[in-house]
Amino acid sequence: MYKIVIAEDEDIIRKGLVYSINWAELGCSVVADVKNGVEGVEAIRKYSPEIVIADINMPVMAGLEMFEKTHDTNDYSAIILSGYSSFEYAQKAIELGVLGYLSKPLDIDELREVILKAKKDIELRNLVQKNIMGTNELKNIDLFKDAYGIQYDNDLVDQMLQFIFENYDKKIVMRDVIEKFNYSETYLNRKFKETVGTTFNEYLNRYRIQKAIELLVKEKEMSIQEISWKCGISDYKYFGSVFKKYVGCGPKEYLAKIHK
Repeated sequence: MYKIVIAEDEDIIRKGLVYSINWAELGCSVVADVKNGVEGVEAIRKYSPEIVIADINMPVMAGLEMFEKTHDTNDYSAIILSGYSSFEYAQKAIELGVLGYLSKPLDIDELREVILKAKKDIELRNLVQKNIMGTNELKNIDLFKDAYGIQYDNDLVDQMLQFIFENYDKKIVMRDVIEKFNYSETYLNRKFKETVGTTFNEYLNRYRIQKAIELLVKEKEMSIQEISWKCGISDYKYFGSVFKKYVGCGPKEYLAKIHK
């Protein structure tokens, strides 16, 4: 069973999350539900959950601050609940390696999808961390294996994906995408998520790390920082945290594993 901690200050929403989903059916168990970030930090340190679901805006300590205080010492997949569509909040969530950013009112089916995605990411990280994978398997990690063969019947989303494929090695912010396609941020994100099942930024980061894996395997003379730049991420520390989010270890440790 995957342990889950839920941090949400609104009692109705929090208890609704606890009792309206058949967690056992998803292979999960809610080990704690708390009403603020301080209690959330205590629960995360006490139970070491695999998944944490938190409201972005809580009294005493907000969700993002709670993640900041625990994500370096506790390895879990984070899911944010928010009544905001703020770009600033979304960017901070991405920096902290948040897996899912769900808007209120909450769609239970959407939450289920994110939970299943979190489980797949956790399984991959566990395989890497426990050295269960052989060298060849590590070299051939595929972050998109479930997406092969999918045809997206949406011209706009196809163009957005092509934009990622052609520009992932450059600095991309959502403003660039808005200017390129001449639609609002809300509309673009909604269409992309409805079609692909994940946000634009989540897909972009996953694609960048896939390319980083390929470069780490092939380009033995290239430094990790150079690879980070070639994948469109100029902040070395941020690159390391995003890499670890998807692969289960940092790029330096990954290199040591594939060349041992």
